[in-house]
Amino acid sequence: MRSNFKLNNVKMKKFVILTVLSILSLTSLAQQNDSTKKAKTTNAQAVKVETKGVTGEMKTYYMIFLKKGPKRNQDTLTANRIQAGHMAYLNKMYEAGKMDLAGPSLPDGDLKGICVYNVATFDEAKKLAEADPAVVAGRLIVEVVPWYSQKGATLR
Repeated sequence: MRSNFKLNNVKMKKFVILTVLSILSLTSLAQQNDSTKKAKTTNAQAVKVETKGVTGEMKTYYMIFLKKGPKRNQDTLTANRIQAGHMAYLNKMYEAGKMDLAGPSLPDGDLKGICVYNVATFDEAKKLAEADPAVVAGRLIVEVVPWYSQKGATLR
């Protein structure tokens, strides 16, 4: 009898955990869809929000997903030249205040890197990302996704 109780208790815990995770996932998805709609309609408008008693200003940033492009068969010398131009361009975007964060993704797959652009509109982010020499050369393609975060948030 005692082992049945333990077994049922374990099953119940798993059920509760799965239910909570499902609810959180659905809530997150709904918020993400809502945020994406708001980001498209409001562009870079800032909004005051309160989270856990802390008031902060929210802002739309643009996540740039750099993915493998269709032209990746360049010789080593050409690929290195394109990569040097890519890195110089990212540094230029950072120095100009257009990009706040960038880095490669791991492990080696179709997603090659992520950048966070801090610009006024989706179109500006897309235009800047598509001007990257690695994108122009076809080694990378871009996907631009509006992302809502607290203005000035930093990584720790």
